[in-house]
Amino acid sequence: MRTRIAALAAAGLVALAGTAQAQQTWKVQTSMQAGEFFYQTIEKHWLPVLAEMTEGKLKIELTPANSVVPYNETMDAIAQGVLQGDFTATVYFSGRNKAFAILGDLVAGYDHPDQLMAYCYHGGGRELLQELFDKYSGGGVKVIGCAPVARESFTAKVPIRTIDDLKGKKMRSPEGLTAEVFKRAGASTVALPASEVYTALEKGVVDIADFSTYTMDKSFGLHKIAKYPIYPGIHSMPVLQFTVNKAAYEKLPKSLQTALDVWYRAMIHDLRMRNDISDRELVAQDMADKASGMEIVNWSQKDRDALRKIARGAWEDFAKGDPLAMKAYESNIAFMKKMGLLD
Repeated sequence: MRTRIAALAAAGLVALAGTAQAQQTWKVQTSMQAGEFFYQTIEKHWLPVLAEMTEGKLKIELTPANSVVPYNETMDAIAQGVLQGDFTATVYFSGRNKAFAILGDLVAGYDHPDQLMAYCYHGGGRELLQELFDKYSGGGVKVIGCAPVARESFTAKVPIRTIDDLKGKKMRSPEGLTAEVFKRAGASTVALPASEVYTALEKGVVDIADFSTYTMDKSFGLHKIAKYPIYPGIHSMPVLQFTVNKAAYEKLPKSLQTALDVWYRAMIHDLRMRNDISDRELVAQDMADKASGMEIVNWSQKDRDALRKIARGAWEDFAKGDPLAMKAYESNIAFMKKMGLLD
């Protein structure tokens, strides 16, 4: 891996040399495909906004997932100058340290994306993420920001109206923290790739599935066979980080550094609003269409709080034995208590 990235790095570093005051174009790899809604929104709207904010001195060339390096190697590519940045899921680096999983998606933790973004910027999340990148990138990566764009819906073929309804249900889930939380809640988890979710639900291999947002679930046709979606969701709220090459960042004038920070915060808010509008519109349509057989399930706050308490034990056990993971866990707990989410 490192040999391939090192070979690519030479051209990238040469291209950046001497460009601190000149116009620059940074290559930023995403975790999205080029045809996805978020990718197109960033490319068509927010890349021109950055160019305007910096008077053309800094531009971004967006690239899809795996287009330059594999999705979980962007950290190394950024540190070595192959990429100048990424806009990707923090959980992709969980194999390096479990703290990336805790900071990237604290399953069943926060009730709303704004709360998790507040943790990132005002609860110590961004600083902890920088500490992790300093350790695992050799100090070559700068964290600009971290925030989720949505709380994912929960796809269900059978009604899961309360936390007790999870007991004995077969659930598609990624391995790791998500699976552990739902096992403790009584579900029987099955690890399946995303490409197999539709077929697994259709054939009864699983009853429920961790997949994506309400809008994305509907676009994949999941609601044709899974007619009891839980919305707003009860579990996953993945963080999308924006990290860049630290050396290139430090060469920028302060005004451009500030522009990158403000641009990311504005962009993530916009993406979240757009997704929220889309989700709500589709939910309203499905609720109004009585012939569809859809039932939109909305858990009570009591059940949401009960799942969070179960999840807290899973978070703690997951973090044990790893100082950075435990630090991330304790930091989240302290902030959630401050926000009134935990006693």
